[in-house]
Amino acid sequence: MKTSNIRHFLTLTDLSSAEFRRIIHRAIELKAIQHRGEIYEPLKHKVLAMIFDKSSTRTRVSFEAGMAQFGGHAIFLSPRDTQLGRGEPVEDSARVLSSMTDCLMVRTFAHENVERLAEYSSVPVINGLTDDVHPCQLLADMQTYFEQRGDIKGKTVTWVGDGNNMCHSYMHAARLLEFKLIIACPEGFEPQQSFIDETRDYIEITSDVTSACRNSDLIVTDVWASMGQEKEQKVREQAFLKFQVTSELMSLANADALFMHCLPAHRGEEVSAEVIDGNQSVVWDEAENRLHAQKALLEFLLVD
Repeated sequence: MKTSNIRHFLTLTDLSSAEFRRIIHRAIELKAIQHRGEIYEPLKHKVLAMIFDKSSTRTRVSFEAGMAQFGGHAIFLSPRDTQLGRGEPVEDSARVLSSMTDCLMVRTFAHENVERLAEYSSVPVINGLTDDVHPCQLLADMQTYFEQRGDIKGKTVTWVGDGNNMCHSYMHAARLLEFKLIIACPEGFEPQQSFIDETRDYIEITSDVTSACRNSDLIVTDVWASMGQEKEQKVREQAFLKFQVTSELMSLANADALFMHCLPAHRGEEVSAEVIDGNQSVVWDEAENRLHAQKALLEFLLVD
């Protein structure tokens, strides 16, 4: 039976601070369970429909593997596979898909499409990425930090690069988990004003990347041109020339500072090979943690 008390996960702000921490700690527990080889199947006979308008490696594999490990099933739906790709209204697809499955995950462009899907869905909807935010990645990133260094409250995080969807979700995380976020970006590539207004007590925006990295506990970056921005690649390469995370920048951070990147990465552009493959980088733990963090999220939405 589908409950009328539906929780959606469209942005991190759909969680309280306590719920965010609870999911992080549960993800760490689920990781230990899986690494021990124990069988835990709380979603037996449950079905997740995964709607993809954008290509994906980590999002697809982590959700699909997570559902399999939980005893459930995931259905992959690309625009070529559904009537959505032929113009069926989002609200019609939401009604139909949610009548047949237990949860919907969508990875798309416009954030309003996820909101419309949630409005007409009778089951929880998870945002697997939109142009505005990438909340699932932040669950994994924060799990990784908590595993490596403990609670992030009161720490300093430096975002280097574009004020994009990842940056927006880091801004939400700063507010919820109470860390300081310094955003180092070229002029003209700042985060959207609405996200600045939401989080202004926890963020600082600068174009001085050197000062932004000084005494930081975590340095994070992302590609200079995201999906859909390929035509801007050359312009962005020029604008972001001084915003590559190098060993020199990492040396300005605290001695135990970590480096993260949501991947895929372009070595020699937003990050040097020396940094991403170096001993401060936790990108592989971060990538694996997409699986565990999303399992904790699925459990939170469908079992709790």
